[in-house]
Amino acid sequence: MEIWQFPVIFTVGVVAGVINTLAGGGSLITLPVLIFLGLPATVANGTNRLAITVQSVLAVAGFKRKGVSDFKFSLLMSIPALIGAIIGAQLAVDVSDILFKRILAVVMLLVLGLILWNPTRMRQGNVRYNGGMFSLSRSRRIASMLIFFFIGVYGGFIQAGIGFLIIAVLTTMNGLNLVETNSHKVFIIGMNALLALIVFIFNSKICWPIGLSLAAGNGLGGWIGSHLAVTKGERFIKLILAICVVGMVVKLLI
Repeated sequence: MEIWQFPVIFTVGVVAGVINTLAGGGSLITLPVLIFLGLPATVANGTNRLAITVQSVLAVAGFKRKGVSDFKFSLLMSIPALIGAIIGAQLAVDVSDILFKRILAVVMLLVLGLILWNPTRMRQGNVRYNGGMFSLSRSRRIASMLIFFFIGVYGGFIQAGIGFLIIAVLTTMNGLNLVETNSHKVFIIGMNALLALIVFIFNSKICWPIGLSLAAGNGLGGWIGSHLAVTKGERFIKLILAICVVGMVVKLLI
C-alpha cells in the first residue's frame, strides 16, 4: 500500500462516519473504495467492520455526552442482532468474491429503494418515553426483537445499508424521532460490527494497516456525526438522508 493512500482512506472514513451516524449507507462508499484499492471482497468486508466498530464506540459516547441515550432499550434490541451477526459473518467469510460483489450490487439497489420509500414518514408515535425506558407492548417488543435478529444476519453478512433498516424499524414500529433513533442505531450497529469483526479476525480476513486508517477516520466522523445529530436536530438529519439518496442515485447511474 502506498503512503498517499492513507490520508485518502482516512478522509473517506470521516465522510462515511458522519453519514453512518446521521443516516446510513456509509459502507456503500467504503466497501467499493477498499475493493478498488485491491483488497479481496471478503477482506474488504472484514476490514470495514474494524472501522464501523470504532466509529460506533465514539458515536455512542457522543450521544451519551449530549444526554441522548437509553442503553437498556439499545441492549434489548442488540441481543437478537448479535446472534444474527455471528450467523451472517460466518456466511460472509465463506462466500466467493464474485458472488459477494453481485450480492453487494443487488443490496445497493434494494437499499436505494428503501431510502426512496422513506419509512420515517410512517412514524406511528406509539411509544411513550418514561424515565429513560421505552414502554413497548409485549407483542411489539417480540416482533421488534425478531426483526432485529434478521437485521443482525444481514449486518453480519454485508453491513452496507444496515442503518437504513434500523431507522425503518425504530421509526415505524417504535415511533421514535430521528435523534433518538440514531442514538440506538449506533449502539446496535456497534455491537453487531464487533461480533462480526471477531469472526473475520478469526478467519484472517482483516487488512490491519488499511483498517486502522479507515477506523481513525470513521471514529472521527462518528463523533462529529453524533454531535451534529443532537445540535442540528431531526430536520438536519432528514436533509442528510436526502443527500444520501441523491448520492446513491448518481452512484448507481454512473
